[in-house]
Amino acid sequence: MDLIDLRSDTVTRPTAGMRKAIAAAEVGDDVYGEDPTVNALQDRVAALLGKEAAVWVPTGTMANQIALGSLAGMGEEIICDRSSHVVNYEGGAISALWGAQSLVVDGPRGIFTAEAVRAVLRSGQTDHDPRQRAVAIENTHNRGGGSIWPLAQMEAVADVAHGAGLAVHLDGARIWNAHVATGIALQKWCERADTVSVCLSKGLGAPAGSLVATTRERIKAIRRLRKRVGGGLRQAGVLAAAGMYALDHHLQRLAEDHESARRLAALVPFAWHAPQTNILLADVQNAPALVEAARKEGVLINAVSGTRIRAVTHLDFHLEQVEEAAARLRQAAGRI
Repeated sequence: MDLIDLRSDTVTRPTAGMRKAIAAAEVGDDVYGEDPTVNALQDRVAALLGKEAAVWVPTGTMANQIALGSLAGMGEEIICDRSSHVVNYEGGAISALWGAQSLVVDGPRGIFTAEAVRAVLRSGQTDHDPRQRAVAIENTHNRGGGSIWPLAQMEAVADVAHGAGLAVHLDGARIWNAHVATGIALQKWCERADTVSVCLSKGLGAPAGSLVATTRERIKAIRRLRKRVGGGLRQAGVLAAAGMYALDHHLQRLAEDHESARRLAALVPFAWHAPQTNILLADVQNAPALVEAARKEGVLINAVSGTRIRAVTHLDFHLEQVEEAAARLRQAAGRI
């Protein structure tokens, strides 16, 4: 029985074409700024997102953190959603690396409102207040089940932040999914963000790599922070080539992942949150038991709490596998 792995869109393996691109990559020393493939990828992503410059890093966490570290420091504050990746999945790095703190707000499926931001703004006029420096937005939202921000709502949040003198960071690890699902241009999604992180190793299927895009001036500080946290790499073009290939061949096919998620939800009688992209969440009575039963049926999924499961469609899971995966999940549910 072939294993079907739906734990994450990070479990994909490089395709044959991507491996050829990696093998053929022209490389140089990126610390000196001399890797031509890294430089080409940085220029390409900056243009796609409508920013002046970008810098390549090995991981999404590093991308988020060096962006946030350029915006806030010791004793300062970043407003984030309670369920955001930067709060829950990056090892407390906001405080550990930069001495800043997060102030969390709530919104359905990770999408908060301009009013929620306005409600937690501090005057900054007393010695008691931490200085607020930024608002972080995650689109699509991981723990929201791949939820997509309404563009107007995202713009309203950014306008409140900028009106209060705060910067906006967009954690766009899966902004590609939002772009493909809505048809809204990447530049439009990123227009009001001061810093943007994007990931190439999730839905796009590269083995590693994320980027931060911003202004030419801020990118200098971000490159310094990249070096500080160990992200100064040498012949990184072997990985950047995978990212270039992914943008060429795997961007528009994200629509297949979205369709796979919709079909899977339709075929399995769980209490799914309505899928918007490639991440499925369902509320169940006993998530760990269901995960173990699914594993015995040859399907890997995750429990994100005692009563919630997650399944993620991706490059290595094809539309023709949906019915088989659904049958196995129904069988797993019958076990418990």
